[in-house]
Amino acid sequence: MTETLRHQQFTLARHLRDPVGNPPPPGIEARRLKVYRELFYGAIEGLLAGSFPVMRRTLGDQRWHARVRDFYAHYRSQTPLFTEIAEAFIDYLQGVAPDAPWQLELAHYEWIEAQLYLSDAEDPSHDPTGDLLTGEPLLSCVARVLAYRWPVERIGPEYQPDQAPEQPTLLLVYRDADLQVRFARLAPLAWQLLVGLPGTGRERLRALGDQHLQQGLQMLRQLREQGIIVGTRDAL
Repeated sequence: MTETLRHQQFTLARHLRDPVGNPPPPGIEARRLKVYRELFYGAIEGLLAGSFPVMRRTLGDQRWHARVRDFYAHYRSQTPLFTEIAEAFIDYLQGVAPDAPWQLELAHYEWIEAQLYLSDAEDPSHDPTGDLLTGEPLLSCVARVLAYRWPVERIGPEYQPDQAPEQPTLLLVYRDADLQVRFARLAPLAWQLLVGLPGTGRERLRALGDQHLQQGLQMLRQLREQGIIVGTRDAL
């Protein structure tokens, strides 16, 4: 009896995930199966549509649902948490042939926004008014410095490039004091300053060249005023 029930459950689960490739277990009314299929798929699709609204609109109904159905049918998620489905979808995209070359980067860009909005992380111990040259500038725990091949912040239904530009897209994504997630393009100098190896502000600036010392220091001060750099801590 136990093995029979187990077999029926697995047969039903396979059918719900991929009804085209897996017949349902016998004895279940077709109307009820349809309700189950729509309910389970709708729950996953709704979560992903809410997490990736730009991708949803850009791909359009046919391509979007084909992608979600393939994810639903074939990806083996390791998490039982609905809040982690978006991250699982990004992991899935890394292993499939995309129907648009910018798809993975656009998904990651949208996922970062949700992660920062929901984050309850706290900054480590630091000095909010510390010297930005002698101390190690500390980036806010709700800020990310990113680099993409594709101009992800511009991609949408009206702009779907088929060739990546020569220059990468350098971005700062952060949550402000009003809990709003903001995006800003970064100049190469600012990006290099923020992703520099741990060290004092002076060490980071010298790595960029002495000619950038004053300009870089002004950048650090402005970023601290915006709350993107929260202060300094003693350099290791």
